[in-house]
Amino acid sequence: MENYIADVMTLSRQCDCGNHHNPIPIEVIKIGNDALKDAAHFIKNKEFQKVVIIADAQTFKAGVERLAESLKEKQIAFSVTILKPDENNDVVADEKSLVQALLDIPAEADVLIAFGAGTIHDITRFCATKLKLPFVSVPSAPSVDGFTSLGAPLIVRGVKTTFQMSSPVAVFADLSILNAAPKEMIAAGFGDMMAKYTSLADWKLGHIAGGEPYCPLSAQITRDALESCVDHVEDIEACDARGGRILIEALIKSGIAMLLFGQSHPASGGEHHLSHYWEMEFLKQGRPAVLHGAKVSVATILLSEIYKRNFLHWIDSENLDQIEDQQIINNIRQNLDEIKRIYEEIPQPEMLREMLVKLGGVTTPAELGISEQLVNQSLQDAHHLRNRFTALKFLNEVVKVSPQFV
Repeated sequence: MENYIADVMTLSRQCDCGNHHNPIPIEVIKIGNDALKDAAHFIKNKEFQKVVIIADAQTFKAGVERLAESLKEKQIAFSVTILKPDENNDVVADEKSLVQALLDIPAEADVLIAFGAGTIHDITRFCATKLKLPFVSVPSAPSVDGFTSLGAPLIVRGVKTTFQMSSPVAVFADLSILNAAPKEMIAAGFGDMMAKYTSLADWKLGHIAGGEPYCPLSAQITRDALESCVDHVEDIEACDARGGRILIEALIKSGIAMLLFGQSHPASGGEHHLSHYWEMEFLKQGRPAVLHGAKVSVATILLSEIYKRNFLHWIDSENLDQIEDQQIINNIRQNLDEIKRIYEEIPQPEMLREMLVKLGGVTTPAELGISEQLVNQSLQDAHHLRNRFTALKFLNEVVKVSPQFV
């Protein structure tokens, strides 16, 4: 990915979507077996004097000690903050973790390193932004697509809200660490990419029917990243250098699409709203956390079925006559063939399940401990979590027929 950022910025100058494209401040993206040494070399060249590594007990074992050795070889001063877990032994991006991280960062710190997966990156991203410090991304598992994005989904007073913060100045993805990650985290990363089937469809619908901003370049970056994963699912299953590189590159590119657009629309639709709703309910009940990618995998399969069964039924021309909101209906009628094509192209639930099973991922709410009652409740209410016009919002607020899990 040596020239990837430069290529994207060139394409962004040619894009005529009319939206402001954010600059991409990521200076370096390195993927390989010596990425930790590359990280130390980068920090030395930038003349950072005091590094703070933010990790947890699990990611510390995964490779923080190796990174520390590389920093010592370069005679770079550093400290390590180990985030404390909650009563379920989960590190959560909530007020407690944010305060702990902020208190542990010394005043003389001039760069932070997020050594971990999604939660640690969210916490580090928040701290870096609030303290006006740069941060470096070192993924410990290919489990989410948020490494390079601006968004930090945080739990504040029990509500999951995404705050726009800052992106890393560099990414160093060590394949020896990523390929050694637990298989469920690799399946979760694939699931977060698989979710783009429904997120991209919802984003285009939001643009056509709801007038939301849209960028074909960000959409194409996301689509290409998705297809690279689906086309190489066997390589990803093998957990070898080729598969690991394909998956982490896709996750990084998906994050760059969000960074370029400035919001999470390219990668987050109705499936993410369901996931956030389930996560918040688990927190209320004091239950252990579930991997983000696992939740969105299950939500994508669920919405694939509902969108094909309910949404495509209601945008049939005869059924549209029954709907009161004429502005939205007119927008849909003018683009009916395109909307149908977009949602018909979402793979059948069986195909999505097959890919996840191959990777050892979960495919049903029950496997995550999510009851049928909670699923149905989320299908009615989750669209309120974000101000996005998704097919799920269309069914609940325009058609006024809440879909049901069957």
